[in-house]
Amino acid sequence: MRQVTPVFLDLVRVETRLYNAVGARLRAEHGLALGQFELLQIIDRVDGCRVLDIVGELAITVGAVSKAVDRLVAAGWCVRVAHPQDRRSSVLRLTPEGEAVLAAAGPVVESALASLTGTLSAADLRRLATTLAALRASLEADGLGRPG
Repeated sequence: MRQVTPVFLDLVRVETRLYNAVGARLRAEHGLALGQFELLQIIDRVDGCRVLDIVGELAITVGAVSKAVDRLVAAGWCVRVAHPQDRRSSVLRLTPEGEAVLAAAGPVVESALASLTGTLSAADLRRLATTLAALRASLEADGLGRPG
């Protein structure tokens, strides 16, 4: 039988350490949490982005996303506007300030991650990316790991 638990634990610890290290640099340089950066990226990328779009992508609860969006709104980085077809829902849009902070933060995140993963060869990084993408796709296709 394969011993998958050690692989899982390594994956979790690597993710935690990378997240914390990149988050610390981002906060120091831009006063932005890595989670906020992720939300800004999604809002920027997803046309007509709604809270449920973020929930689906990050696999966290509606309440957590709604509170996080509230903080982005309070910071002046995004706004909620009425959904054109469904007035009960709102669409999220970046403000000019949100666009600016996202543009400034992107290179910091990329640079930090490049530095932190510098011990991996390009081939190893590609294999890791392929493996993680396949695992993620499998989990998402089966609807696994969603809160609820």
